[in-house]
Amino acid sequence: MPPAMTDDLDLWAAHSQLCGEDLVTVDFLLPTGIYIQMDVPREATIQHIKLLLWKQAQSYPLFPSLGEMEGHMFECVNQAAVHEELEDETRRLCDVRPFCPMLKLVTRNCGRAERLLDSKIGVLIGKGLHELDALQDQEVKDFRSKMFRISEEKMQRVQLMTWSEWLQACFSPQLEPGGGATPVTDGVNDKQAEASLKVTMHFDQSQVTTVSCVVFTILYTLSCHQAGVTSIILYTLSCHQAVVTSTILYTLSCHQAVVTSTILYTLSCHQAGNTVISHDHRIMVNPLLPPPQVQVRAGLFHGTELLCKPAVSSESSGRSEHVWNLTLEFDITVSDLPRMARLCFAIYAVMDKVKKQKSTKNHYPVAWVNTMVFDYKGQLKTGDIILHSWSSFPDELEEMLNPIGTIQTNPYTENCTALHIHLPDYNPHPILFPPFDKGRQQHLLPADPQHWGPTRLKEIMERDPLSQLCENEKDLIWTLRYDCMENFPQSLPKLLLSVKWSKHEDMAQLQALLQIWPKLSPRDALELLDFNYPDQYVREYAVGCLRDMSDEELSQYLLQLVQVLRYEPYYDCALTRFLLNRAQCNRNIGHFLFWHLRSEMHMPAVSVQFSLILEAYCRGSIPHIEVLKKQVEALSKLKSVNELIKLGTIKNARSKTKEAMLTKEAMMTCLRQSGYTETLSDLHSPLNPSVLLSGINVERCRYMDSKMKPLWIVYNNKLLGGDTLGIIFKNGDDLRQDMLTLQILRLMDLLWKEANLDLRIVPYGCLATGDRSGLIEVVSSADTIANIQLTSSNVAAAAAFNKDALLNWLKEKNSGDALEKAIEEFTLSCAGYCVATYVLGIGDRHSDNIMVRSTGQLFHIDFGHILGNFKSKFGIKRERVPFILTHDFIHVIQQGKTGNTEKFGSFRNYCEQAYLILRRNGNLFITLFALMLTAGLPELTSVKDIQYLKDSLALGKTDDEALKQFRQKFDEALRESWTTKVNWMAHNVVKDNRS
Repeated sequence: MPPAMTDDLDLWAAHSQLCGEDLVTVDFLLPTGIYIQMDVPREATIQHIKLLLWKQAQSYPLFPSLGEMEGHMFECVNQAAVHEELEDETRRLCDVRPFCPMLKLVTRNCGRAERLLDSKIGVLIGKGLHELDALQDQEVKDFRSKMFRISEEKMQRVQLMTWSEWLQACFSPQLEPGGGATPVTDGVNDKQAEASLKVTMHFDQSQVTTVSCVVFTILYTLSCHQAGVTSIILYTLSCHQAVVTSTILYTLSCHQAVVTSTILYTLSCHQAGNTVISHDHRIMVNPLLPPPQVQVRAGLFHGTELLCKPAVSSESSGRSEHVWNLTLEFDITVSDLPRMARLCFAIYAVMDKVKKQKSTKNHYPVAWVNTMVFDYKGQLKTGDIILHSWSSFPDELEEMLNPIGTIQTNPYTENCTALHIHLPDYNPHPILFPPFDKGRQQHLLPADPQHWGPTRLKEIMERDPLSQLCENEKDLIWTLRYDCMENFPQSLPKLLLSVKWSKHEDMAQLQALLQIWPKLSPRDALELLDFNYPDQYVREYAVGCLRDMSDEELSQYLLQLVQVLRYEPYYDCALTRFLLNRAQCNRNIGHFLFWHLRSEMHMPAVSVQFSLILEAYCRGSIPHIEVLKKQVEALSKLKSVNELIKLGTIKNARSKTKEAMLTKEAMMTCLRQSGYTETLSDLHSPLNPSVLLSGINVERCRYMDSKMKPLWIVYNNKLLGGDTLGIIFKNGDDLRQDMLTLQILRLMDLLWKEANLDLRIVPYGCLATGDRSGLIEVVSSADTIANIQLTSSNVAAAAAFNKDALLNWLKEKNSGDALEKAIEEFTLSCAGYCVATYVLGIGDRHSDNIMVRSTGQLFHIDFGHILGNFKSKFGIKRERVPFILTHDFIHVIQQGKTGNTEKFGSFRNYCEQAYLILRRNGNLFITLFALMLTAGLPELTSVKDIQYLKDSLALGKTDDEALKQFRQKFDEALRESWTTKVNWMAHNVVKDNRS
């Protein structure tokens, strides 16, 4: 990466555009060797700039040798240090943001249409396709080639469709089965089919004996290494014969092993000379004390299951040099290695700690890295491998190793620890993992029935997913596996956890069993995509179950399905193909798949994988590219405006009034510029692709007075009869936790409605679109509890204790029957959010994080603290109640009548019903959170975090016991509501002083 640009040098920053400079001096490099410097309009398109350059170049030497203008294109390095080929000449110069600025004219090497498509896809996904072309990875090349062929075939089929067939394929409506709906083509002749169709819609927004590792080296610089003599005998699963192979020395000598029943799997690396490792910044080394010892630990895993005892190197001392000359052995045969086995390494420092005359050793992690034992073709890996490691460790480690971590190596090779290993070369006999032999199925007979087991089995199968199984229970489940299949098919995850993955006989029996296992419901099958179940056949089975999902249901779980792509060790897998197929068949799914992938492209562990999937989607959905491109450009403009406001805020920090006036004026001026107006108008909302954002209402736009200065953007909307739509753009805040919480709220709403309980939830839109940036939907006609209270009182401190304020506000907004309806809406929604916030452990519930619509619907916003992570100050918990239920809420529920116990009883009954419904779906909630563990959310990093859900839902208890627990929490919330009012009072006072 280049050195950071200062604001004064960034000609493309929003504040630079407000200085009235419409022209920018650009350096042009021509293929003839001619250099031209000229001023060009900042807002000009690349096509117009090329035309201006061509006219200017006519007066320079060698112009005739340039040839035709259309045979050339520009290249540049943009402000983000990314090389770009500017094939799409409709882009504006200010959007390209060339560094310096400098543009290089080059000759096109191939067909323009192909290069133009590649350029558009590269800009759209945030990673140039030339970067993928440059990767020396055969798996990447094979995946792209396969996806390119599939996409071409799909686009050819699309071109042959009629307009109505295309409409059905891309925008398939969700119809009730057997509803008797007629096709959209009924009654439409060919002439009518050529006509345009306009639909106006209104909607409510609410809604081996040893495996050896010989001498590996850890270093920061890549150094040469030679292979030593290694011999191995492999026992393959496919032919049950010993295969003799050996590693050839550089001196062309060969050592051959004797054929025995011993099966060896050897990882080796011999290093000539000394090697260096620099200590991680987390290890504080005192120069007066002896340097810390460094060790390496290695383990073989299948999912989170350790296949055998880990191997540990000896301690190596020295301040900068660490060399090992030893063998690490694993007690497992090659024939027993599962297909998805991964080899995990951890490097750590060992330091002595003396306490009360006792000396102990503390281990401090330095780096970790993982690699698969078999490659994507199922071939046992061989040869030299350099593994660039990662330095960030999760909260939970298995034997100090990180098996749940990525198998991708760190792309930032210059600043990371590198591990050199050598896997013996088995040429000319490559070892392939055998495909499943269906013929074995006939040799698999059910185990002898155990009459003592079914009762015990039933109790085990009814446990929640977080419950641990002891070895006796695992043995029982495996013995009674056919009983599980017949009586508890949904218990497949527990059966999988009971398989001994270090025995190939058990693996083979399981694979055969999967062929006849009944299909699970999609909701139950989701758990099989967790990291605990890495087996290829298991995941293919799970994806097969997901195919029964409707598009709406798939959209509901798409967030988790994208995250579990991280668990897939190979690019071409059943889940990837499934998601691509469904996305290319439904524009709405494609839209959100794009943004869920695009928003995490900055993460190095998934950048290549996600860019490959995005490229494949774009090639198979070419008509969607321009729609998405418009959204990406609009978000880029909003980010520029936000940075302008932040800069203005810093410069005018001494005068708040002056700051507000100058920054607001600069924001308005910026939004009125033609480049901004055109880009921000007539685009489909990233929050909801069904909504067209026609034109920006500049006068009503503003920025919010919080640290990151979010933008409040108001749009006019043609489809809503003149109504306006509001969106909040955040830059600097991670919205993924909010997005997850709102998804779970939406699911709760769905589950309640399935049980005929509509609690009027308002799961507003929220979408992460990039690195700490995203959009939030503005709910119309709503205000915060804080604003409602402050409006009703002249004294901020007293406002929180005015129990009539909320009811009076609803009376102002509603009268007669409308008021009664509003109070009912409030009662239902309050019940829903009381239960939801309790179950999810949502914290920081001050009066600005709870809102009420004029229709009476109460809803919560800002979910920065979940799963019981309540805020505290000076070690004292500020939130002492399980959920928010204040006396002014009760005042509204009781319609202002103190003795209205009937209404309060109904409210309490709603809460209890809602809680029991969620309990019945407790496993689903645990699964959805477990699938998000590798997302990197601040308050969801380990299984311990999910334990909160198990406790709040009282899983493992009977309904009566759980209901008793909830009633105690309900009474506690009501009894301690005065503490909430005190917190709200403090919040109101602080807010009043700021304003």
